Amino acid sequence: MNETLVTVVGNVATTPVFRELSSGPVARFRLAVTARYYDAVQNVWTDGHTNFFTVWARRTLGTNVQGSLTIGEPVIVQGKLKVRDEERGGQHWTSADIDAMVIGHDLSRGTAAFRRVLKANAALTDPAAMAEAAAAVREAEPEPVG
Repeated sequence: MNETLVTVVGNVATTPVFRELSSGPVARFRLAVTARYYDAVQNVWTDGHTNFFTVWARRTLGTNVQGSLTIGEPVIVQGKLKVRDEERGGQHWTSADIDAMVIGHDLSRGTAAFRRVLKANAALTDPAAMAEAAAAVREAEPEPVG
């Protein structure tokens, strides 16, 4: 299957919306991507057209988006481009969505402090598993001599 993979650099345009679905967590937000070019006549950088994408982040990526992104932050998004045409209320709509595989802050425009998310360890959260792990440790300890 051929997929259209894209990498876009832009700014978070809307507050990420997070939902827990039956298929797992998902977050979505709008990304504004504005082309810039140098106008040699006026000797200035000028903003070109702005494209807006709806970015979808699923599973762990969606959970991490919820706790990491806010409006206006510069990000880099890589994922699968999906352009959809549909009719709503008698009007024709076209939308460009990105099913994100990777999202990160654009460090050429600022700094970020990365925090690793630790996956829950069943031995630390389940009392029965904790008791079983403690028993295994006791069995492995040598008997005192003497």
